Amino acid sequence: MTSLETASATPTPPALAATTMCEAFQITAAARPDRVALRTLGDEVSITFAEYAHRVRKLAGAFHALGVGPGDAIGFMLTNRPEFHLLDTAAMHLGAIPFSIYNTSSAEQIAFLLGDAGNRVMVVEAVFAERAREALAQTDTVEHLIVLDDPEPEGAITLEDLEALDPGDDFDFEAAWRAVQASDVLTLIYTSGTTGPPKGVQLTHANELAQGRGLVACGEFANETGTPSVVSYLPLAHIADRGLTHYAQMIFGLTLTTCPDPSQIFAHVADARPTRFGGVPRVWEKLKAALEAGIAAEPDETKRIATQRAIGAAMEKVRLEQRGEPVPTELADACEQADALIFAQIRERIGFDRCISYLIGAAPAPLELFEFFSAIGVDICEVWGMSELANVATIVPRDRLRFGSVGRPIECLEIRIADDGEVLVRGDTVMAGYRNQPQKTADTIDPDGWLQTGDIGTFDDEGFLTIVDRKKELIINAAGKNMSPANIEQQLKQGSPLIGQAIAIGDRRPYNVALVVLDPDATATFASEHGLADPDLQAMANEPAVLAEVAAGVERANSHLSRVEQIKRFKLLECDWPPAGDELTPTMKLKRRPIAEKYAAEIEALYA
Repeated sequence: MTSLETASATPTPPALAATTMCEAFQITAAARPDRVALRTLGDEVSITFAEYAHRVRKLAGAFHALGVGPGDAIGFMLTNRPEFHLLDTAAMHLGAIPFSIYNTSSAEQIAFLLGDAGNRVMVVEAVFAERAREALAQTDTVEHLIVLDDPEPEGAITLEDLEALDPGDDFDFEAAWRAVQASDVLTLIYTSGTTGPPKGVQLTHANELAQGRGLVACGEFANETGTPSVVSYLPLAHIADRGLTHYAQMIFGLTLTTCPDPSQIFAHVADARPTRFGGVPRVWEKLKAALEAGIAAEPDETKRIATQRAIGAAMEKVRLEQRGEPVPTELADACEQADALIFAQIRERIGFDRCISYLIGAAPAPLELFEFFSAIGVDICEVWGMSELANVATIVPRDRLRFGSVGRPIECLEIRIADDGEVLVRGDTVMAGYRNQPQKTADTIDPDGWLQTGDIGTFDDEGFLTIVDRKKELIINAAGKNMSPANIEQQLKQGSPLIGQAIAIGDRRPYNVALVVLDPDATATFASEHGLADPDLQAMANEPAVLAEVAAGVERANSHLSRVEQIKRFKLLECDWPPAGDELTPTMKLKRRPIAEKYAAEIEALYA
């Protein structure tokens, strides 16, 4: 079945006929009043759509009592929890502009966002309250601080206090949300700040509804049976979670399970049994490592060997399919049997037994990752997009897997490649502009509506897009050779499971070098297998056996690279690079400039 045939068989949700996300939510809540909308692990909290709608009405009135109205921004600093959805959706119904702040942000960074957004109300959890107060001392825009989980917050009000506020006789909830326009700003998504201070991407109600229509048209929501569900665990400040869980729930009536601690994501997946799941490559890499470790630790030797052989055979079948070569009948039959007897049990154990859609995006992913998961019946489709495009711009069709490609454009977008290779996009999901930055908006969106993405890409004959690299991150060595650092880094991470993160350096240099960081999970396993007493990363970075394995991994990577791309020297660092730290954004993208500055001495030593 082609993607177009899949799409034509997909019923269009009534909410997609709405003109605003407020209307979409009201249509969905009215159509599914008894369906669980929001829940937590083990159903400790369970809220139906009818209850959700009731709370939204009440909280909208409370925000109105604080003076919140159309166009007013409200800042949130919360973990993934039901209260976020209640409060954010309530603000949206007033025509306000709710936005989220990364929970790892410093007081200085928070103050910058508050000043840029100009919000008068801020909602935080008690654990973030101290940082929020430090930020508030640096700006004078916020008039009301609402603190969750603290019964007596100093100089602030509780959620209970908020809900008790009387909106007054002048408040008309129905009139308020019906007054919201399609062109009104729905939310602000602040960029990760890898190339300077964050920019506030202004997305409209029309942008988000166009995203929903585009995903339906390409067949992404086809064949979903039973109660569709999703787990919210990615940062709420990122468009991926806002778009594919928060807003998608309003359109498609998903049951949404909130996961406040991303390290516990697969406990929540096993509990929720979602029908769709997506993550950045690092999430998938950790799951793969955990599955492989579990298989290797299987005490029943016969079962262990059978599973490993089945995966090997299934990966060979996947590789033949990707090359467009015929699969021998004997191999196809063996894989079908393995799926029924082995892989189905693995999927059920993870919580993927109901899942029909698996997505990956935000960064390059190694080929072996796609092959492994496809072998066990988890067909991951790569997507490409950005905050400025309301999330997903291209997607690999589920029935046309193409590893290494990010797929075809969703229906509402045009994409072309500029003369210098940059990917340009035009269409209904293109942002309304950057908040308070008209010049940067003009620099990004040309007069004809084409958004300059900053990504270098190519199209194949079938219209599948491949992203080569970021335009500004290409390595141009001293000899003038252009190289993709992302491609080199991907090969390094494939070279050895011990390599958790790597950054290739070589711009204006005679040859390429790399900084390498160990993977904590793989390193702990390596320590156990080799009888090493101290699995701490600092100790392991100096272990001869570890250094030898990483060096071998670099050589394996070099074997897949041209001579000019190869890594001549590397430095194994004695630390981890956690998300939202000095080196990585919350979504695990490399902060290249800060890394170059922080490790300047180590880099220079590699060229000494």
